[in-house]
Amino acid sequence: MTPANSRAKARLPLARAAFVIARRDFTAILFSKSFLFFLLGPLFFLAIGGVAGLLSSQAARSADNPRLAVAMAPADSAAFAAAHARLADLVDLPDIETVEAGMADDVGALLGDTDQNFGAVLSGSLAAPRLSGTQDRIERWRGPVALVAAEAGSAGPADYPQVSLVPTATSVAQERSANAATATAAVTLLFLLSMLLAGMVMSNLVEEKANKIIEILAAAVPMDAVFFGKLFAMLALSFVGIAVWGGVGGAIALAGNLLEQMPAPAIGWPAFAVLFLVYFAMAYLLIGSIFLAIGSMAPTVRDVQTLSMPATILQLLVFFLASYAMTDPGSPVELFAIVFPLSSPYAMIARAAQEPALWPHALAIFWQIAAVALFVRLGARLFRKRVMKSGPAQASKRRFWNRGGAARANEVVDS
Repeated sequence: MTPANSRAKARLPLARAAFVIARRDFTAILFSKSFLFFLLGPLFFLAIGGVAGLLSSQAARSADNPRLAVAMAPADSAAFAAAHARLADLVDLPDIETVEAGMADDVGALLGDTDQNFGAVLSGSLAAPRLSGTQDRIERWRGPVALVAAEAGSAGPADYPQVSLVPTATSVAQERSANAATATAAVTLLFLLSMLLAGMVMSNLVEEKANKIIEILAAAVPMDAVFFGKLFAMLALSFVGIAVWGGVGGAIALAGNLLEQMPAPAIGWPAFAVLFLVYFAMAYLLIGSIFLAIGSMAPTVRDVQTLSMPATILQLLVFFLASYAMTDPGSPVELFAIVFPLSSPYAMIARAAQEPALWPHALAIFWQIAAVALFVRLGARLFRKRVMKSGPAQASKRRFWNRGGAARANEVVDS
């Protein structure tokens, strides 16, 4: 038996070798202090965001609404105020306050009075009202002011009919709007999680490459197994992070009764939650395989930032493509986003929120799994070509094997 055949038989099978690598990386990172701080980081920013949101909402509630200063002749001002009172229950009107007609000559003083909080000043007459203020404010109030002035200038109070309100549980327009909102939230969350967690794959590979550990692992197991093992180890760590962050977010949502306010997706929450985890795994494995290939070409950790920039831009383009595609279901753009491997998880989770059919997801997941296998094999081949052949001469490699290098490699893998 030749030494090459002996080394081939000494290597572990692909699946078992990938499991060994995944278990090694998972346990080594899970119990490290850096991973603990990594888990606490998003919770810290979530707490800051929550406190800032509460303070902003409190400030918005405590702030006075801008009011309209009515500076017309006394008779016109009284008629305007009476018409405003009649219409206030029917339409959304700005709050008003009657001021002296002579104050209309100094609009700047009225609008600059910090004690009054006037947004605009109404002067002139009921037949020819004049609205003064900032451009956006007067454009917004032009219609309500014209309505109240027309009502005030009528011979008597208008007899508005009572409109009977018949509420319905839902409508097609409301369901589509709610499903679109859920799709947007799901695609955004999937993108943020992928951006946050996928970088761990590349940094881990670069560190082991700099320490020559990756070459020892490649001597003991197939390179494809190393890539698969690292990908699934980081995916398992990502699920740990999602479980921690999701648990905290779910507790906050339950405490604030936020779940009842969230619009349900077209396929229902249980199936949608399962598909979200599956599509996150697919998106993570797809972009992670690209990051592994980039990490194999990065000689140092510092070079990772330069080489990862194209992948980051690609992620942004994929996000924009999926966000645009979900606005027009069934269009050629959406079909392209579904077929393109990197955008397929994003487009399909958006479709899950908008369409009740389940069979397209089975086809999409099968296609994404095939794309992951292809990307990992291409990345492993690129690593063997650019890194493993860039070391010492082949003769030196043979002397390394003859001195028992394979045995030492197996010891590293087992540890």
